Amino acid sequence: MKRECLTIIGTAHVSQNSVEEVKNAIYEQNPEVVAIELDIGRYERLMKEQAGIEEDEEISVTNIIKENKVGLFVASGILTYIQSKIGEDVDVKPGSEMIGAIEAANEIGAKIALIDRDINITLQRALNEMSLWEKLKFMMSAVFSLFASDDDLKDIEDLKNQDTLDEVMEYFKEASPSAYKVLVKERDAYLANSILNIPEDHVIAVVGAGHKEGMEKYLDNPEKIPPIEDLTSIKKKSGIPWLKIILAAIPISFVVIFFLAFLNGINIENNLLEFVLIGGGTAFIGSILSGSKIQSAIVGFIVAPLTIIHPLLAAGWFSGLTEAKYRKVRRSDIAKLSKINSFKDLWNNNIFRILLVVIGTNLGVSIATLVILPSRVFIPLFLKIFGM
Repeated sequence: MKRECLTIIGTAHVSQNSVEEVKNAIYEQNPEVVAIELDIGRYERLMKEQAGIEEDEEISVTNIIKENKVGLFVASGILTYIQSKIGEDVDVKPGSEMIGAIEAANEIGAKIALIDRDINITLQRALNEMSLWEKLKFMMSAVFSLFASDDDLKDIEDLKNQDTLDEVMEYFKEASPSAYKVLVKERDAYLANSILNIPEDHVIAVVGAGHKEGMEKYLDNPEKIPPIEDLTSIKKKSGIPWLKIILAAIPISFVVIFFLAFLNGINIENNLLEFVLIGGGTAFIGSILSGSKIQSAIVGFIVAPLTIIHPLLAAGWFSGLTEAKYRKVRRSDIAKLSKINSFKDLWNNNIFRILLVVIGTNLGVSIATLVILPSRVFIPLFLKIFGM
C-alpha cells in the first residue's frame, strides 16, 4: 500500500450522508482495494442481513455462564441495543455505510479488506482493563443513553465535525481511560497495521470518524505500532483482587463462628436451621418477586445456603440457568431490544426476564447475608461464644 494513494473516510455509523459519501468516493477514485472497519464475524452477519437471511438460533445461556462470558454478553448486547436504537430513530441501519462500501467495491471490481480486530477480543480486553467503577459508569451511561432526546439524535452527523468529535473523544477518555485505550487507541493501531499489510497500492479505507486521526498518526509513524500479539492477546488482570478478598471474608467469618460455637459446646442446630431457612427463603422470595418460574425459585432456595459460604458462587446464576431452560434465548431477543417501547415489551423479552431472575435471587441472598443473618444468627452466636 502506497501512503500517498490511501484515502481514509471517517464516517458516522448511522448516517445516510456517510453512505453517500463513501459510495461517491469509491466510484470517483476507483481504488484497487476498499478496506472496511469490520471483522469477519460482523461482515458475515451484515451480508446475511443484506441477503434477507434471518438467523434466530438459540443462544446457550449455560455456555455463556460456564465460559465466564456474562460480562462480554451483556456489554455486547448493550452496544448492539444502543446502535440499533439510534439507527431506527434516524432511519438508517447500523453498518449501512459499510454495506454501501461493499456494494460500490463489488460494482467497480475492487477487492474488499476486513481490517478490524475481532469484536469479542476488543470487548474482552476492554472489560479486563476497566475498573469496577468504570464498569459501573459504563452501565449508567448506557442506561441514560436509552433516553436520548430526538434533538440529540438529529446531531449524529455533527460527530464527524472535528471540534465535536474532539469533545466527545475527550469526554470518553475522562469517563473511562481504560475503555478508551482499548476501544479507540488500540484499534487505531490495529486498523493502521491491517492497512499497511494490504499489498495493493490504491486503497480507500472506511472507518468510524473517531479512528481517522489516530490511524493517520500510526500510518505516518509505523514504527510506533505495537506488536500485533500485544493487541490481540487476552490477559487476566494482575494485582490483588481486594473485592474478591472482602467478599470471601464474609462467608468465611460465618463458617468460623459456627465452628467456634461447635468447639465451645454450644447447640447450633437451631441456628443452622435458621441459617438455611433465612438464606434459602430470601433467595426464593427474591426469585419469585422477579417473575421466575417456581422451579427456578426452588433451585435458588436449595443452593442459597451453600452459595452464602462459597464466595465464588451466586444463587442467582443457578436460578437464572434454571429459568433459561424454560425461557429459551434466541438472537431475535437481542434484535427486539431496540424495539422496546414499554415495560410490557421489556417483560416479554427472555433476556431481560432471565437477568431479572438472576438479580432478584442474588438481591434476596444479599439481604440475608448482610442484614438478616448477622442479627438473627451470627451476632447471637458470637455473644454466646464469648459469654457476653
